[in-house]
Amino acid sequence: MTDRLDPVREGTGEQLTGHRLTLSVVVCSYTMARWPDLVAAISSLQRQSSPADEVLLVVDHCPELAVRAAGVLAGVRVVANREQAGLSGARNTGVALANSDVVAFLDDDATADPDWTERLLAGYLDARVLGVGGLVRPRWETARPPWFPPEFDWVVGCSYRGMPEQAARVRNFIGANMSFRRAELVAAGGFRPDLGRIGSRPLGCEETELCIRLAAGRPEAELRYEPAAGVSHRVPEGRTNWAYFRARCYAEGLSKAVVARYTGRGPALASERRYLRSTVPRGLARAIGPGGGGPREFAALALGVATTLAGYTSGRFGRPGALGRLVGPVRRARDPGGAP
Repeated sequence: MTDRLDPVREGTGEQLTGHRLTLSVVVCSYTMARWPDLVAAISSLQRQSSPADEVLLVVDHCPELAVRAAGVLAGVRVVANREQAGLSGARNTGVALANSDVVAFLDDDATADPDWTERLLAGYLDARVLGVGGLVRPRWETARPPWFPPEFDWVVGCSYRGMPEQAARVRNFIGANMSFRRAELVAAGGFRPDLGRIGSRPLGCEETELCIRLAAGRPEAELRYEPAAGVSHRVPEGRTNWAYFRARCYAEGLSKAVVARYTGRGPALASERRYLRSTVPRGLARAIGPGGGGPREFAALALGVATTLAGYTSGRFGRPGALGRLVGPVRRARDPGGAP
């Protein structure tokens, strides 16, 4: 396969060659601690109403996992991360080895709805669409904490209240559920290896930076959020306490500061400004209203915003000294049972 997409008719997405868009799904994993989750993720892909043309499991420097997966997971192409250790390197390896027009990414602790692949590919009928991402629902291992505001479900890697409820153009996707035209990923150079999670390092936003870079200077280009393309993302008990919530908010702020250095503060913070001006005030009003979570949820919203802003300020001005104290809860909660 070449990195050139077949030409399409403007406005219809019809392939002039009659070529059906093909799809590769990339799942990245780095630890044996998530083996049950990984098996569930792969099983969900094998039950798709429109199966992907190939499924690649990229193992990030964990030989034991690679051996076990190759011997157990039928119909899956198991490969080792060929780049720098970390999620960005693993994803770039998957893109390089994929043989399809579109590359989708599913987290190793998420399961895809039966029509996930079909819903994602439908978005590419429009030639302007560079990528399609979908809804990420939290699947709580224990009960959802009553104080945990849905406006902050991004803390656990899920779609949050305030995101579009219908198909819409967005700035960036959530990493657990996203797809792109492979040719566009290759042309853009893929994910930055100096961003993204490496083992237990809790920094991220590599998806945000990539999405901004893909669309930069291309007003006609579109990244489309399609909530009908859904996945469920497991949330372990270790991510349901205040210590994790606070640490993850701080790490998000640090990550956004890094993204702003690469893309400029305008693109890097455009969605965040709308979030602060609209989503958060509505959330605060909801928390203290009928059916809301009350003072504890109100406090979580307010303190979550303050902690995220503190992380951003520290990252922007080069004083992330509190990171070591704050990210410990994130590291301990990365895997089931608090495995590092």
